[in-house]
Amino acid sequence: AGERLQTGVTACMQRLSLAGGRFVVALLDEVEPTAHGSERVDFLVAANAGLPPGPLARVASGGELSRIGLALSTVSAAALAAGTLVFDEVDAGIGGGVAEVVGRLLQELGTQRQVLCVTHLAQVAACARQQFRVAKAVREGVTTSHVEALSADQRVDELARMIGGMQITDTTRAHARELLATLAPGSHLQAPAGS
Repeated sequence: AGERLQTGVTACMQRLSLAGGRFVVALLDEVEPTAHGSERVDFLVAANAGLPPGPLARVASGGELSRIGLALSTVSAAALAAGTLVFDEVDAGIGGGVAEVVGRLLQELGTQRQVLCVTHLAQVAACARQQFRVAKAVREGVTTSHVEALSADQRVDELARMIGGMQITDTTRAHARELLATLAPGSHLQAPAGS
C-alpha cells in the first residue's frame, strides 16, 4: 500500500508543477512496539529535483504543501468510498498556470465524486461546474456567512472581481468570460449577456 501511495503521489506531483519532486513513504522501526505495530510511518518529500527527501513540514513551502496535500487527497480518494471531498484553500500560495493545473485536477476529481472547494483564485473557480459566493457580514455585532449560487452573469462578475479586485471593468469581464470558455467543464453555462 505504501509503495502504491508513493508512486501515485509522486506522479500527481509532476502534474501539479512539482517537476522532479518525490514523495516517499518511510517505515521506521519503533524502539518499543505500540498498539499500532512495531513501525512508524513517515511521509518524506523532495519538492524539487536533486534534493534529498525530508520531513514534509520542513522541506515544502506553503504552495508546495498545498499541492502535495492535493496529490495525497487525489490518490487516496480513489480508495475511499467518500462521495464528497472538501478542499479549503488547497490553492494557497500558488497562482498563474499552477492554479489552472490545480483547478483542472479538482475538475477531474469532480467527475468521480462531489468536490467542494473554497478558493480565492479565478483560475480554480472557473473550472467548477457550479460556483457559489460566500460572503460574511456583521449585523448587530454578530458575524454571519451567506452562501449564494451564482447565475451565469453573476459568475462572470465574480470571476472578474477575483481577477481585478473591487473594480470590475470590461477588460476583467472579458478575461472572466475567456476563463469560463476555456476552463469550465463542458461550458454547461449559457453564454452570459454581452458575450
